[in-house]
Amino acid sequence: MTVTASKYPLKKNDLYETEAWATDACCRALLQLGLWQNGLTIWEPAAGNHAMVKPFYNAGAKTVITSDICKYNFPHTVMFDFLGNGEYDFLPNEFNIASNPPYGIQNRLAVKFAEKALARCDGFVALLLTAKFDFGVTRKHLFQDNNRFLAKVALLDRISWEGNGETGTEDHAWYIWGPRGYKVSSAAVLYELSLIHI
Repeated sequence: MTVTASKYPLKKNDLYETEAWATDACCRALLQLGLWQNGLTIWEPAAGNHAMVKPFYNAGAKTVITSDICKYNFPHTVMFDFLGNGEYDFLPNEFNIASNPPYGIQNRLAVKFAEKALARCDGFVALLLTAKFDFGVTRKHLFQDNNRFLAKVALLDRISWEGNGETGTEDHAWYIWGPRGYKVSSAAVLYELSLIHI
């Protein structure tokens, strides 16, 4: 994902690691929304250095399948270009997607990532994106006109993408879509500090 240029240099493949507390907030939101349960399979398709894997397991996931376009410090379950058109037959019949995807210039890669996730996944989809990602008429198909869009979870603290306590200037949120066939009359806005604890 791309972080404010004045604060962080751009990294190859938008490799910015998600702090554990931010992933915990995702799991807590999914639990509050009735989507999280022990024994889930999670696909993390932009896994990087697997920063999100341990928090998912700690929250009760049975399996976390990791993939990415490059190997960094840890081997992935499989090498896979999520934005390409390759077959994803390495997945079980039932799985969910949760990821901090690459954003790209003007969040264009993130839009493609969200579209691919919703097309490929019959389970829930949770993506960590900028707090303003849902703004704009060109994204109505992901939000206003999408019956699966369930909730936006505002992170009230800023993420330290370098893991050193230094935060950027951008705010972030989790965007959560329900399983395929899910019908949402109106999406919820949740706040990280008020979520139930696992």
